[in-house]
Amino acid sequence: MSQFRFARISLMVAALGLNAMPAFVTGAHAQSKPATPAAEAPKPDTVRPDLFKLLDPAMVKDLMTNKKYAEVQEKIKAADAFADKTPYEIYVIDRMKLALGSATSNDAMAMTALEAVINSGRMAPADQAEFVNALANYYYNQKNYPKALEWYKRYQKESATPLKVRNAMVRAYYLSGDFANAKAGLLPVIAEADQAHKAPDLEDLRLLASTAAKLKDTQTYVMAMEKLVNFYPSDDFWTDLLNRMQSKPTFNNRLQLDVLRLENIALSVMAPEEYTEMAELALLAGQPAEAKKALDAGFEANVLGTGSNGPKHKQLRDRANKGTADDLKNIASGEANAQKSKDGLALVNLGYAYVTMGQADKGLPMMEQGIAKGGMKRPEDSSLHLAVAYAKAGRKDDALKVLATLKGDDGMTDLAKYWALWLNRPTAK
Repeated sequence: MSQFRFARISLMVAALGLNAMPAFVTGAHAQSKPATPAAEAPKPDTVRPDLFKLLDPAMVKDLMTNKKYAEVQEKIKAADAFADKTPYEIYVIDRMKLALGSATSNDAMAMTALEAVINSGRMAPADQAEFVNALANYYYNQKNYPKALEWYKRYQKESATPLKVRNAMVRAYYLSGDFANAKAGLLPVIAEADQAHKAPDLEDLRLLASTAAKLKDTQTYVMAMEKLVNFYPSDDFWTDLLNRMQSKPTFNNRLQLDVLRLENIALSVMAPEEYTEMAELALLAGQPAEAKKALDAGFEANVLGTGSNGPKHKQLRDRANKGTADDLKNIASGEANAQKSKDGLALVNLGYAYVTMGQADKGLPMMEQGIAKGGMKRPEDSSLHLAVAYAKAGRKDDALKVLATLKGDDGMTDLAKYWALWLNRPTAK
């Protein structure tokens, strides 16, 4: 929010500087009243000579340029003391106060003058709208969000560009605790970015996620997080999204290893317990090479092998190393048995093992053969593993084709979607 605030201050300074002071002409100010008040003609927009001497624009501008603000203040004070000021003279003095308040960061002076100038009715509609916006910005920066919203709404009514203040209004709603209106303002912003095939603004997405969380709107929250993962991937966003997926009551724990596989590839570093859990599950699944790679990554990231659990990590790594060595010796002998199996699961698992050993050219055809053979209790799991193997082998298009076929409220639909998000991440395009 602070960056937004600073940007608005710079706009106000630009809008309310010396160049914003009105031009005015001198003229004799009538001191005597006509005999018939009803016949009195409207007074022209002039400033009497004595008042002009105090408010001469060239003189005031020179004083302001040289930062002689005290002298400007004295001249304004003297001008204020004049009796029988015309509405136009009052307007000119208020514009001077506005310039001085803006230059000296005297918000109270600037805001009072701004409102008076706006209510004078003497400004062109386009100029008045910008002054209304400036006053709203002052209230925003003072954290008076209800008043800021009041003036932003007036700007939208009076300006030809009502969307200009939409972002400010969204943030004012959010900061005032009106999360429903904040969400209502953000959703069109995100939709417009989607329609334009552009990445939504990072701050807008984060704000939408926070707003949805405040409203306990899980659907909108997940949508925002999915877009954050897609356009601005980070460890925190991925962790949040995957944790939320696993917290669904319909999630099936049989997919836990598959979740960790995605987490391991999407995050720069996992938590120590996630590396060890992935390794243990991979060993149980008969994939020691995958377990070894997970543990090696944990040790390389210096999150394993240290502290009180260091010895346990090393023991687990020894198990994975031994299992990998045994697989390298014996994996070829398992191919014949896999071919004889009634279903294709053994071929899929064996092919995946080859992929984890860096032999995708041998493993992928074996997995494809196993899926074609069929007969598996959970064919969608094998298809997911094939898609993961394609992804590991750099065959993005093949992986996406398989992922598009996977459905299931047990976590399969989400996993397929999130693998596709990772494959389509900006750095991969």
